[in-house]
Amino acid sequence: MDVAFEASVGGCMPVIKTLRESLAGNRIHYMTGILNGTCNYILSRITDEGIAFAEALKQAQAEGYAEADPTLDVEGYDTAHKLAIVTALAYGTEVDFDDIYIEGISRVTPLDIAYACQFGYRIKLLAISKHAEGAIEARVHPTMIPEANLLSTISGPLNALTIAGHAAGEILLYGRGAGMMPTASAVLGDLVDLGRNLIFGAPGRVPLLAFQPGSIGRIPLRPMAEIQTHYYIRLQVLDQPGVLSRVSGILGDLGISIQSVHQKGRKSQGAVPVVMMTHLARESDMQEALRRIQELGVVDEEPMLIRVEDPNGQD
Repeated sequence: MDVAFEASVGGCMPVIKTLRESLAGNRIHYMTGILNGTCNYILSRITDEGIAFAEALKQAQAEGYAEADPTLDVEGYDTAHKLAIVTALAYGTEVDFDDIYIEGISRVTPLDIAYACQFGYRIKLLAISKHAEGAIEARVHPTMIPEANLLSTISGPLNALTIAGHAAGEILLYGRGAGMMPTASAVLGDLVDLGRNLIFGAPGRVPLLAFQPGSIGRIPLRPMAEIQTHYYIRLQVLDQPGVLSRVSGILGDLGISIQSVHQKGRKSQGAVPVVMMTHLARESDMQEALRRIQELGVVDEEPMLIRVEDPNGQD
């Protein structure tokens, strides 16, 4: 029996066929992608026009890119469902959706995007899947990526997925991830494949999940607390002497090294934004640092944390 589901990930992009057939001779090392056109459209509008999330969402709804209730899209759940599918296909593993770390884009502000641009990055909602050291990372969250990364150029409602295999190296698929005709293209391609298999009496020619059923196991998903990456932190702190040194002290106590610090403007009273970029750090240490910083009583609002995926970043 055949089950075809090309349109489930990436619309007209041949993501499923690429993983099940074209890259069958590869060990997949990692996949990184923009798999939700609604979120990409919203982040593109914030970047291009400097408007707030709420206004960009209204534009997306007016253009038909966002549902009346956009929660599944903007909070990352739609992307996570697609990530679960491609992770299972790429590595031959069962995936428990509840083990995928999910964070949406609703807290991303024009200020964060402006800082990202200053540092040479763009912010995208990324689906990230990596297989290394006997475990898999599977996470969805706003991410800073270098402007030189091709994914940073994907704007509007387009989708894209980078796949890296040991033989093929890195490839990029991109195209329209939704819409009547792109979806019809994927469905029609599936129907043609099914018809060909029936004509030649070869149903089940391609395994449903790319691997033969007996070869599918369960590779553990690495807990988010163990992930190591670079971080962007924005704090709205009271403009008082010694605040920055206290914050830096907490980071240092947890072994988190600061790459750069930016503070703009001074106020006679109230809070000012302080932005830090870190070297490579562990997620659990970063979360503990933010908890301790909030307990100082000098932070005016919840800290903003954005993870940075930059293979050339200084550690």
